Amino acid sequence: QLQASGGGLVQAGGSLRLSCAASGRTFSNYAMGWFRQAPGKKREFVGGISRSILTYYADSVKGRFTISRDNAKNTVYLQMNSLQPEDTAVYYCAADSLTVYYTWDNYDYWGQGTQVTVSS
Repeated sequence: QLQASGGGLVQAGGSLRLSCAASGRTFSNYAMGWFRQAPGKKREFVGGISRSILTYYADSVKGRFTISRDNAKNTVYLQMNSLQPEDTAVYYCAADSLTVYYTWDNYDYWGQGTQVTVSS
């Protein structure tokens, strides 16, 4: 089970940190992904972190967003800096037992989304 939190309303240029807490399984055995979906758009890959702590980012967030994980706390984080209105979306976390996938439908488990709204 995955529980995402930390969303909210922020002004452009601001920061937010999302958290995704996992329960029920050995968290360290899973690669984790973050996706987002804006109204009327497809769900898109934001970034991911592998079991070996390799990180991957979409070009649109590279240099602004950072993914990390704390296996002791069964939690993955998405630090978002320099937020822009185009970052407004529902953000989802996902887990997979093999690898970080760039497509959302490959993941084993999904959490509920958390809304991020960036005002201009």
